[in-house]
Amino acid sequence: MTVPLSSTEQIRQFHARFINAVAEACMMPDERNQLEPLLKQAEQAGWKDLVSVIRKIYAGQRETGMLELLDEEDRVIASSILQGIQNPASLPDPEAKPDGSMAAPGLASMIQAAASGNAQALSLLGNMGEQMSKVGGDMSRISGIFRRLVNGERDPDALTKGMAKRAEELTLSILEELGKLEKH
Repeated sequence: MTVPLSSTEQIRQFHARFINAVAEACMMPDERNQLEPLLKQAEQAGWKDLVSVIRKIYAGQRETGMLELLDEEDRVIASSILQGIQNPASLPDPEAKPDGSMAAPGLASMIQAAASGNAQALSLLGNMGEQMSKVGGDMSRISGIFRRLVNGERDPDALTKGMAKRAEELTLSILEELGKLEKH
């Protein structure tokens, strides 16, 4: 049986390319020209606080206290960058393909927490949904049902309408996990 990824590992895996690119640029100061466009794009996507911390990291600051100002997702990303600078072997694999069966329990937990009024879970789910929408395809379709799931929709036919097989399978796995969580 596969152990589900923690929310921290899901964030690290989802943002692996970004984490690696920033950590590598911080380890090679002459790579600043490649880092700037990435940071500008991240700022435009609403990651102003994260970009501010990354600029400090790039400038040589390594104190973890600056991470306390960040939300959970940004804190995981910045912390992963700092760890990657100290130990490049700790960086997430940017080529790893996420396993949908491993994502379902984590997504279901976030959806249930958000539905129960947990503002942090709702924010994290919103951020994740926004990133998934930008990817397009199956990811966009799945992120498009998050609000309906948070609001209690559980009809598999309605939720999977028009989805490709992989998106449908992940959606059904999320529904199955939500069913387990709601029994408790």
